Amino acid sequence: MLFDPRPKENRKEIFDRDKEIEAILEGMREYPLTLLIGIRRIGKSSILRVALNEFEGIGVYVDVRKLYSSGGSVSQTVLVNELRNIIVGRGKMGFLRGFSLESVNIGGIRIKPRESNFTEVLESLNLLGDRFNRRIVIAFDEAQYLRFYGSKGGRELLAAIAYAYDSLSNLSFVFTGSEVGLLHDFLGMDDYSSPLYGRIYEEVEIKPFSKKLSTEFLQAGFKEVSLTPKKEEIERAVSELDGIPGWLVEFGFHYWKKRNFDDALKLTMRKAHSMIQEELSELEKRSPRYALILHAIAMGLRKWSAIREYLEAKSGPVTNARLSTLLKNLEKMGWIKKEDRSYAIVDPVVEKVIGGK
Repeated sequence: MLFDPRPKENRKEIFDRDKEIEAILEGMREYPLTLLIGIRRIGKSSILRVALNEFEGIGVYVDVRKLYSSGGSVSQTVLVNELRNIIVGRGKMGFLRGFSLESVNIGGIRIKPRESNFTEVLESLNLLGDRFNRRIVIAFDEAQYLRFYGSKGGRELLAAIAYAYDSLSNLSFVFTGSEVGLLHDFLGMDDYSSPLYGRIYEEVEIKPFSKKLSTEFLQAGFKEVSLTPKKEEIERAVSELDGIPGWLVEFGFHYWKKRNFDDALKLTMRKAHSMIQEELSELEKRSPRYALILHAIAMGLRKWSAIREYLEAKSGPVTNARLSTLLKNLEKMGWIKKEDRSYAIVDPVVEKVIGGK
């Protein structure tokens, strides 16, 4: 169902993303590395899950946010144990269900006990690919959090993936990220000092819906639940929420349940406010000035000089170099974009929440 707020796993539940799904599947088949990028709430996780379910080989889905939230870092032990639980599985999760979590031995191929390191797990998976004659894809969702892996900014993990790229032919990797610049910086395919420097990869970008597609999405979703909202209600919803599928789903779900446009829009904005404030709180831990810059832009102060004046009025002097770094980081994290020497917030709902509109 289009208005189901949970991540989708079936292509029929996703609207007008066939091209993107096929591109990811092609990447899984033909490239050792595939990047799936797009801003927050654009639907990357759902599209990835659908592609993994349709993939002819074996798909392993890892939500890196879960690993990071376990302690503010990503340890090798946590990653290896998560992979083991997914591979061997509990309930319906694993593709080797029924075997001990401590050790798996099939035809001489052994996934070792918990002291195994990440490279050893990759080698075991590569052997399993040989055994089953199937390609294995490991997909890291919100992979920019892998920069918190280990004590060297994730370089040990990148070195293991570079080794797999060169030597383990049955493995492929997919990395998704909403903080697109940070993901590119972390992987470092264009950085000579990175273990992945110079590697060939595929990149698939998920873009917001156009106004036309947003309208068609809402109409298709309401048809599924046998509702026919007024034309002006759909037009206003599209105008308020733009083409971000996550917000459109939220609105459609609440309209379906409440049967009232104003209530549905209020509930959607209330949820947006809660989610965005939580994200801003995390952002402020990096620097309180990030939130001040976003507030300035949301108020309509889009030029460099206006942003600087506002920032200095609120937090004291700031050098040109420091402001440039702050703005560039917000771009990399997917919060803002630069257009014609001015800045804008990428997600219009985020702009409304931050600007108090």
